[in-house]
Amino acid sequence: MVESVPVPALPELRTERIFLDEARAALARMHADVLVRDIPVIGGEDNDERFTNEANARAHQNRVLALVDLPDVPLFFGLLDYEPGTIEGIDQIHIGRRHVHDGSGVPLVVDWRARVSVPFYRATAGDRQHVVLRRRYGFSDAAELTGFEDEPLVGVIESDQADKFLRAEIERPRTGPMRDIVATIQPEQDDLVRAPLHPSVCVQGAPGTGKTAVGLHRVAYLLYTERERLSRGGVVIVGPNSSFLSYIRKVLPALGEVDVRQITIEELITRPATASDEAENARVKGDARMADVLRKALWSYVGKPAEGILYSKGSRRFRVHDYQLGEIVSALYQSTRYAPGRNALAQRVAHAVLVQMEQSGDSPDDRVQNAVARSKPVKDLLAAVWPQVVPEQVLHRLFSDAEFLAQSADELTEDERTALLRPKARGSWKSAKWSVADAVLLDELEDLIERRSGSLGHLVLDEAQDLSAMQLRALGRRCRTGSATVLGDVAQATTPWAAGSWDRVLGHLDKADAVIAELDRGFRVPDQIIDFAAKLLPQIAPTLGVPRGVRTVADALSIVPADELSFADAIVAACRTALTGEGSVALIAADDQVAGLRDALAAAGLQPALLGASEDAMESSRLVCAPASLAKGLEFDAVVVAEPARIVAAEPRGLQRLYVVLTRAVSHLRIIHAEPLPAALNR
Repeated sequence: MVESVPVPALPELRTERIFLDEARAALARMHADVLVRDIPVIGGEDNDERFTNEANARAHQNRVLALVDLPDVPLFFGLLDYEPGTIEGIDQIHIGRRHVHDGSGVPLVVDWRARVSVPFYRATAGDRQHVVLRRRYGFSDAAELTGFEDEPLVGVIESDQADKFLRAEIERPRTGPMRDIVATIQPEQDDLVRAPLHPSVCVQGAPGTGKTAVGLHRVAYLLYTERERLSRGGVVIVGPNSSFLSYIRKVLPALGEVDVRQITIEELITRPATASDEAENARVKGDARMADVLRKALWSYVGKPAEGILYSKGSRRFRVHDYQLGEIVSALYQSTRYAPGRNALAQRVAHAVLVQMEQSGDSPDDRVQNAVARSKPVKDLLAAVWPQVVPEQVLHRLFSDAEFLAQSADELTEDERTALLRPKARGSWKSAKWSVADAVLLDELEDLIERRSGSLGHLVLDEAQDLSAMQLRALGRRCRTGSATVLGDVAQATTPWAAGSWDRVLGHLDKADAVIAELDRGFRVPDQIIDFAAKLLPQIAPTLGVPRGVRTVADALSIVPADELSFADAIVAACRTALTGEGSVALIAADDQVAGLRDALAAAGLQPALLGASEDAMESSRLVCAPASLAKGLEFDAVVVAEPARIVAAEPRGLQRLYVVLTRAVSHLRIIHAEPLPAALNR
């Protein structure tokens, strides 16, 4: 941020520092007040009262955590000087990450999400929104107030002063996890952050446009404006992997939001996955057609009654004929989910018996009907016509019985069915091992058998372009009545099972009414790097326009040929040079190459950390060795890319992976290669 202040401003800087100390002291008092406050307790032992007491205790704990003053997070970052009378009793407000008052209700710091804070992001000289002056503060990494810049909005011509501040903040060296961007949110980002809860929002964002930050700040904003509605279902952020989640984990707590789950889709779908799939197997299992395959496989268990049933009560006999049973089964068939349909069959057969009892002069009640539904003749009927099944049983048969698969999967090609088949596992379905893709199919079957209850209040999907149709369906089921924020870039779709266009993604998610917005101004990646990486777009995403970079950085891009004998030495030299600057450095290479290069760096005394080996890899060292498959969504001040051709050759969507890798640098990118660069980059 701003590190120097003109001499005439120094007295005012001291005043601002005193105010910061007062605000921190006020926040400490607010925290202490909550700590000693009694938690409301409702007497009684019933479930509703216990639930209320647990909710009160949880809300109290979250409030305590939200008021913790994080030592490395500035308490405010801006100031608005309003025209007199614009706000009753106040002409000047400090804007920060949370609300702070002086104990008597007078605000010292106003939450950035409040309506009165909006002009900080939106006001211009042409549209002042009653603002006379906007001030932006600079802080050190230890949250010490180091300076400020004033931007008058009265009697001035539009200037690029704010852009200078934005550039200074973006180029401030970074180490460890992602920082919030609350001080530098741009108008097009602010539109998305403050969009209403419904309809859902989908953000197509080129590299460096801040789409992940927009999604996180949107969560914080929605919790501010819709906290009561969202608290009922909760908010969940789904990221592509644990390294990515570790990278973003501190953003929301810094904004005062501590009650948001941040997990991977594998953690959300809790079935254990101990097997693995080849790429083609996983692609077919993720295809949207599998939903129909599973539906037909499940309902094929329902048969046609071959004979009627006879129910005895005392000396009387009551018969329900096979044609009557067939009519009942036909009426229920696929008009409900499998398990409720099975239960309904028992009750309707029992009702048919009760009708006969009434016709014979009896007066049976509900207890009699339930007894009939649980009787042996009805149970035998269910076992024969509508057997009880579990997801694992159906999927195991589907993948191990070629004839059953052919009957259920006529929409798949013969090659695709062959990819799904596997030799019968020893023993029954109970001992079968399942892959991550299988777990999603089991989840679909579970919902076909019995509808999943409840719904999240809001779901955030980051890097959503990589999800399969079946994964999206699983996520949509968990957010049936809630809304979603979908984030991604179709040019960065690296998985073989990617669902495709955003219209398809939103359709599978059951959020077809979502608003699709595009961010194409790259704030974080220098223009030279964006232009170079964009050479790949005609091949990987021909429908997308070329993103624009708002910054140029001297010597941002360099390409260094090296022969095989000097390749490792060139990598070591590039990393050593990058470390002479400030901030984080990453070496990104093909997955099968990164460990060897990490060893070479360690032998040279550079002490690199390996991304994915531990959750704190990005905090334990300035130099991180990152497998190409884990680089998505991450940012580093300087990046060294080893052997682009090898990254491309490593997987079917290698060019998309390379596009991701080339756009991770905030300031400097150096490419070291012994093999020829991919042809697209030579254009």
